[in-house]
Order: sequence, then C-alpha cells, then structure tokens
Amino acid sequence: MSGELSPIDKAKFVAAKRAAEFVEDGMRVGLGTGSTAAWLVRCLGEMVRDDGLRIKGVPTSTRTAQLAREMGIEVISLDEAKWLDLTIDGADEFDIDLNLIKGGGGALLQEKIVATASDQMVVIADVGKEVQHLGSFPLPIEVIPFGWQTTQALVEETLISMDVLGRNSTLRMNGEVPFITDEGNYILDLRLGRIGNARQLALVLNQMPGVVENGLFIDICDAVVIGYGDGRVEVRDINEGTVATDRLEFVETDNLFSDLND
Repeated sequence: MSGELSPIDKAKFVAAKRAAEFVEDGMRVGLGTGSTAAWLVRCLGEMVRDDGLRIKGVPTSTRTAQLAREMGIEVISLDEAKWLDLTIDGADEFDIDLNLIKGGGGALLQEKIVATASDQMVVIADVGKEVQHLGSFPLPIEVIPFGWQTTQALVEETLISMDVLGRNSTLRMNGEVPFITDEGNYILDLRLGRIGNARQLALVLNQMPGVVENGLFIDICDAVVIGYGDGRVEVRDINEGTVATDRLEFVETDNLFSDLND
C-alpha cells in the first residue's frame, strides 16, 4: 500500500483516517470538498460498511455528495439537518492560530456555511499546508457574474489600503469559459503574497457589492489534523491548547484505494 501512494497522498490519507475518529455514531457531519476531504469520505464509508457506523452527511459540493453516496453514506441537506455536530474539511493554508484559506476547489461558500453551522470544525491537511502568514495561496472570493469586472476593479482598488504584498486578481477559468460554482457564481483568485491582517481583510471584502463570500476562515476551525508522508499524525486543538502525535500504519484495502481519480 505505502508504495502505491505519493508522500503527499500518504499524508492526506493518514490525516483523514485520524480525523475520522472524531465521528461518532448518530452524528450529523459536514463533509468537505477537495482531495483531502475525499479521503475522509472514503474512510467514513468504510466505517459505515464494516463497522455499522450510522451518520448523516451534509456535503459541501455536488461532487462530495456524489462520492458520499457511492461510499454508502446517507446524504441530507443542511436544511434537513438544521445544525451539525461536526464538520471535517481540508484547507489550502492554515496558520498558527488555525485561520484558513479555503476555496481552491471552488466550494468556499457552501463550505463556510456548513462549517459555521457546526458545533466543531476539524481541518485535515498535509504538513505542506502550514504557513507562517496566510496569502501565498491565492485567496478565492466568490462574486456575482453580473458586473464581475467592476467588482474585480473595486476589489483591486480596495486592496491598495490593505496590509497585503500584492493586489492582482484573475477570473478562475474552466478551460475557455469561467468556472461556475454550485451557486452559479464566478470566483476571483487574489494573488496577495502575504496577508498582514486577515480578519480585517475578510470583513472589508464581504462589505463590497458583488462579493458573495471570501475564502478566509477566521475563528472557525477548532482543531487541525496534520498528516506526514511517513504515517505520522499531529492533532492540534486550539480550544484545549493541546498537541497530540500518533503514527498510523498503512493497510491495503480495495474499498479505500480503488478508483483514485478524484
């Protein structure tokens, strides 16, 4: 098994496997979007099939919903769930205070809604996602298609007064056409280099007409599970102020590691 995965995929897998231990029978669980979150869905699916785990999953994208159903997880909407016990999702970057940049997969709006409707949010990530300052990864913002170029110009003008290194932005594309979110919106990726005051930037961006939501997750994440390519796992709980380490062994299973094209 360990010879079949790259070190990054091993790190994602062990982080997801460890994070699955947060899930208890009967929970309503928010299921994130992205490659690391897909590992989690597979791990939970195996627990549903083999251990009789009973959960209701609230996916943050159509592709996560499809994978969850394929894995045998009961899928419900957030409106049906009302409130969630736990959300587990990936991140594009996280800092020492567990503030995040998310949205690389284009699902930042639903991800933030689901995460903030949960008693607890746990992030799963490989060690390469940890940064001293947010901003190296382009910050996604979801914008209304109507007048998006005007919104883009307003955003770039506003960034002049923000504590960031750069202020260029690009419209995210899907081939030759704009990328469309599940809510029918566009995404602008802001190349900021470094974000000095993430809290202030998040507030300012969301006050701008045309901006639906931004990919800064401030004071939302409760714990991060960090995976390493050698099987080590580190769990940091910001509320408890604890750091725990562990090592997981790789066990080959057709249920988890087949059809890994997502």
